Amino acid sequence: MEITYIGHSCFKIKGKESTIVIDPYDSKVGYKLPKLDADILLVSHKHFDHNNVSGVTGYRLFIDTPGEYETKGVFINGYPTKHDAKDGAESGPNTIFLVELEGVRILHLGDLGHELEQSTLEKIDTVDILMVPVGGKFTIDAELAAKVISSIEPGIVIPMHYKTTDLTGVEGLDSLDKFLDEMGVENNVKKLDKLKISGKNDIPLETEIFVLEPSH
Repeated sequence: MEITYIGHSCFKIKGKESTIVIDPYDSKVGYKLPKLDADILLVSHKHFDHNNVSGVTGYRLFIDTPGEYETKGVFINGYPTKHDAKDGAESGPNTIFLVELEGVRILHLGDLGHELEQSTLEKIDTVDILMVPVGGKFTIDAELAAKVISSIEPGIVIPMHYKTTDLTGVEGLDSLDKFLDEMGVENNVKKLDKLKISGKNDIPLETEIFVLEPSH
């Protein structure tokens, strides 16, 4: 499979038989959304920088709520969480999505605003690739992201939802460097244009940080 970081919290996951797009953003964030075609579209919550449904074409399955889903060998579990640390009182609900594709388990945390409860961690179980927000303010920050990563123990971590020079429509986020510094890996990360995974054997045994270049 091939994982492309479109930008902000948006990813395209291309498998042999299915393509998944997660959290497409509106151009108001400052990035142009490229033309995206998918079989499955996932939206973690209804904010403009995550739910530009009209920006994606061709999908036959649209999921924006918790639950269990299956189509053409793709298994998806959506788990209810909150967008903030006040039980959703400030920013509402958020769905995290666990996608199992070709034997690889990918967890996208959307705009998670708190540490995960033990009951949720038990349901999630093993995670090979974790897509985690690190910018703070609207989501968990670098310190909380590190705690979430420690609780999940994924093989690969891909940071998302952080400040860049092009991001103009979402103010107040921290930079990627703050997260890398918190993780103690500022000068020891894998930087890729795309992440290509042929199977479970490509997942490292110890957690590694992969920074993907946005393709917007």
